[in-house]
Amino acid sequence: MKSFKMKTAIVTGGGSGMGRELVLQLVSDGCSVATCDVNAESVAETVSRALVSAPAGVRVTGHQCDVSDEEQVKRFRDEVINQHGVDHLDLVFNNAGISGGGSFIADTRESWERTFGVDWWGVYFCTRAFLPLLIKSDDAVLVNTSSINGFWASLGPGIPHTAYCTAKFAVKGFSEALIEDLRLNAPHVKVAVVMPGHIGTDIVNNSRKIQGEVDPFDMTDAELEESRRGMSRAGLVNADTTLEEVRKAIEGFGDKFRDSAPLSAKGAARIILAAVLEGQWRILVGDDAKFLDEQVRLNPEAAYDYAGIGSEIADSIIPD
Repeated sequence: MKSFKMKTAIVTGGGSGMGRELVLQLVSDGCSVATCDVNAESVAETVSRALVSAPAGVRVTGHQCDVSDEEQVKRFRDEVINQHGVDHLDLVFNNAGISGGGSFIADTRESWERTFGVDWWGVYFCTRAFLPLLIKSDDAVLVNTSSINGFWASLGPGIPHTAYCTAKFAVKGFSEALIEDLRLNAPHVKVAVVMPGHIGTDIVNNSRKIQGEVDPFDMTDAELEESRRGMSRAGLVNADTTLEEVRKAIEGFGDKFRDSAPLSAKGAARIILAAVLEGQWRILVGDDAKFLDEQVRLNPEAAYDYAGIGSEIADSIIPD
């Protein structure tokens, strides 16, 4: 694929962050896009922004869809076919993702499975739904977003991160397994796996809403004390931090995560799209992703030694 012009693409999780930026940049390059998000208002805003710079003949549609629900994914697919009037697709970006369910032991099963459902089953269901349409194209690419947590299952000391990491490992393995499968059965379709590091997005803030977490200002003292213990183990607060300070820290963490990132969502989308056009199948996004990838492959036994290679990357991901 040498250009996105006159192509038709799917972008999941297009209501914010990298998904929104992928939509905006694809459209500006002359690609028609159908994008979905669980939040109808945010995806509508993405479409509105995209249409401002859309070249003549480029179509942009927004759809509400929870990608962890296969029936909603099928409905999204049917809407795309009808609204875009297409019988094939050229690009599918399985980008939607949330965080949550960090601890398999201490967190609720509902939170764990909600995260895993979006981050893994969302990729699986969308690939099941849209791959036949990619196969009908003459030249197509399936782009699955994993993470550095697809090869490093941690955020650093004191912070369990099991649901997200498990899902992202699955996405990476699935994508790599498809290389030979597509080579044999649909050689004109390529697959790429994206592994971003710390990117400036609202994933933390959005995930809290999707997970139905209690607003920090509605948390009881007991809930705040439990949060203080966990945040203290992770080095985010001190053991003697007041409960009101803990409340404010929780409230502001999502903004700090976004604002402290070394790479913006816009910059990440630019890297991803350039790599797709270059034919890369393994797309590391950010210097932190490249560093950690190299270090884990050089010395996998030390990957979870937080006095060693894990410390630098953990410091870059978890804002002070």
